[in-house]
Amino acid sequence: MTIKQKFKQLSLAALSISLFACSEQAAEVEQTVEQAAPTASVLAKDLAPYSERGIEQEVFYFVMPDRFDNGDTDNDMGSKTIALSRGGFEPENPKAFHGGDMQGLINNLDYLENMGITAIWLTPILRNQAQQGEISGYHGYWVLDFTEIDPHLGTNDDLKAFIDAAHAKNMKVYFDIITNHTADVIKFTECHGEDGSGWSQGGQECPYISLAEMAEGKKYTAIVPEGSLTAKTPAWLNDPKYYHNQGDTFWEGESSLNGDFAGLDDLYTEMPEVVEGMTDIYKNIITQFKPDGFRIDTVKHVNIEFWQQFIPALEAHAKAEGINNFFMFGEVYDPEPAALARFTTEGTLPSVLDFGLQSVIYQTLVENKGTEAFKVLFDQDHLYKNADQLLTFTGNHDMGRFAYLLNKDKQQYDEAAVISRINLGHAMIYFMRGVPVVYYGDEQGFVGDGNDIMSRQDMMPSKVPSYNDDDLIATDKTTADNNFDPTHPFYIELKLYADLYQQYEALRSGKQDVVFTEASAGLVAVTRTAGSEKVLAVFNTATEAKTLSYNVSGGEVIYPSNATITEESVTVAPLSFVLIKL
Repeated sequence: MTIKQKFKQLSLAALSISLFACSEQAAEVEQTVEQAAPTASVLAKDLAPYSERGIEQEVFYFVMPDRFDNGDTDNDMGSKTIALSRGGFEPENPKAFHGGDMQGLINNLDYLENMGITAIWLTPILRNQAQQGEISGYHGYWVLDFTEIDPHLGTNDDLKAFIDAAHAKNMKVYFDIITNHTADVIKFTECHGEDGSGWSQGGQECPYISLAEMAEGKKYTAIVPEGSLTAKTPAWLNDPKYYHNQGDTFWEGESSLNGDFAGLDDLYTEMPEVVEGMTDIYKNIITQFKPDGFRIDTVKHVNIEFWQQFIPALEAHAKAEGINNFFMFGEVYDPEPAALARFTTEGTLPSVLDFGLQSVIYQTLVENKGTEAFKVLFDQDHLYKNADQLLTFTGNHDMGRFAYLLNKDKQQYDEAAVISRINLGHAMIYFMRGVPVVYYGDEQGFVGDGNDIMSRQDMMPSKVPSYNDDDLIATDKTTADNNFDPTHPFYIELKLYADLYQQYEALRSGKQDVVFTEASAGLVAVTRTAGSEKVLAVFNTATEAKTLSYNVSGGEVIYPSNATITEESVTVAPLSFVLIKL
């Protein structure tokens, strides 16, 4: 029997036992601690109404709609009337549209619900420029029209139907929004030609012109090609004066704020008219579609004064629209807590994605560094507005999947080790402080060959050769198959984690204290406390069993059922974890 077949057939309990038994140091379970009763399945419908829930009770699923499921083939080619938003459908091309849409999401809500998902975060869904060069706007980050959904994904009514269907299951919906830039429409004659026919990602890059150079008179000549003069909606977005027009960013210094991302038109967010215009755009989105919150793209590439006006205005508007728990979190692509936290305090954002924790999980589970990195990280939690509301994750659509990060490392882990490390990484985001986010396809063992396009596989049967040659984890399937399998070991494990997360308040929103770390690969232990409920969570990143000295007498073992416990110690299997209610 292959490893894949073995893991496919093992029940969750058997999987835990087999992992624990691999340690020569494993001993008979001592009956000094009671075993908690098996947890019942907890679904979104069992929770408080979605409109009343705080962010700490959510389990997020981050999905790229185009790559999920094609529920309506009639919209595959996009707009039937607007040329700039038509075409780009090539399901065999990883850089093109693949056909996923709102109806595909509706068709698979039961799949998400049964995995314990309570909130669905969509990559940007507004109408995009369909193609630029050899790449399409399948990802949603090239917005032309901020008032309607991209026609490749359906209609505004289809989006409303999806939100209604999710809400009917007591699940939330979050939109990914962009204020930093719009689609690449504005061209510069100096590098795109007199007619503006070039495109930065096609090779015609425009070197960044600094503010000091502009003060001396150096500048680009901005033009809008014929046929695109009124391409953007609302109409004010078509005027080049509302953009920086300083050429392409090189990701450092002022260029990080003012430069174009691969030619994407960088908004002049310092201008009051732009602040007011973008605020009105997203107020209208809230009014029209009633989402439960926003994930905000490229936050650190926008001047912080913008956020100080934008965030409070949207919070107030959502409340006026009756959305009392409207929540926003930003993408600040930086692993340093000080850089991240600044946007939750000075920048007024309620929260950000926790790139800091992702980095530490990578260091400890991929690079095998010491678990003391967790203490260094968590000791800086006071910098945030509320660290318990950070969105935690192991990988994403930009950096790549965690399975890929494990595979590309020089350690050359075998599949059993990859499975254990993936499960442990997910346990960390579920049971350490923060709100867990699962990247779509991770629950089906998706791997990928890299970051960006190479980490955006199809859940529906794929026609992309570079996706379909991947050796998926813990399954004999490939991405050429339909991958909505509720029997996949990762799906089952994540369902269990969600059940535990919802059953114990301490694991969702409890105050976290670090009680043990070490300089090498090994144990990291934290307690989570909410009122009278206290849970000890001990994670072992080492490849041998490890024992923590800690008084657990009278507690209940939450997970796993075969944990080795005495009154004064907890022994944790290699690459595993233990939860004990104290």
